[in-house]
Amino acid sequence: MGRRGFTLIEVIVALSILAMIGMISFGTLQSSLTARDLMTHEDEVDRTARAALDRIHRELSLAFLTQNLTAVQSYRTVFVGKDDSDCDQAWFATKSHRRSQAGARESDQTEITLWCEPDPDHTGRMVLLHREAQRIDHEPDQDGAIAPLVRNVDRFELRYLDNRTGEWTDEWDSQGATQANRLPRAVQVAIVVISEDPLDPDTLDERSYVTTVFVETAGKLQRSATAGTGGGGGAMGRALPSALSGGGQAGGVK
Repeated sequence: MGRRGFTLIEVIVALSILAMIGMISFGTLQSSLTARDLMTHEDEVDRTARAALDRIHRELSLAFLTQNLTAVQSYRTVFVGKDDSDCDQAWFATKSHRRSQAGARESDQTEITLWCEPDPDHTGRMVLLHREAQRIDHEPDQDGAIAPLVRNVDRFELRYLDNRTGEWTDEWDSQGATQANRLPRAVQVAIVVISEDPLDPDTLDERSYVTTVFVETAGKLQRSATAGTGGGGGAMGRALPSALSGGGQAGGVK
């Protein structure tokens, strides 16, 4: 009795089917790896921006000003925000400091400065920098440790809500005549980050992150200065919705 094997046609068909299955599997695996790389990249950008917003949110919410300006050997507290084109600046005193070592002679009071400088690795982009001085002195915008918060920044914008007028302003100066020794009722923070598409380095994605911070020790909105006619009229009726327009902490929007 003769032994029966595979014919040439059967072998070719089997190999074709095996090759087709391999191509499908490879395509699926490649798509999965590409999606993973894209999600990892987007998650890294989001995580960095959200961490920066969380830190800025905490520091701004705990900002404070000393009321006794004539005390001997008193330190100087300010809250200053400057509108500087696409990247604003701010320096202020806050009670957000956390001791890194047990028993360290440090309090919760600290000086914070936020500003931008050109990114040395990317032309036309900026780095959002953060300075913290653990002791408040008479130079509120100097000394302390400097660290980058966010890279590839396209814009960093701050707006301030005046509790007396109920209006938003692009600048704030607690040393000036209009806002003398006063804190803004709220601060709106917006960070726009440029990220490169990992699949196409020539394609740039713009992601925006916005949060509105209510300063805990600031004065409340004054009805006498913002009263309107009818229900919800006047500046107060307009100020509160706009103060919440950031929707808390928003995720990135391409």
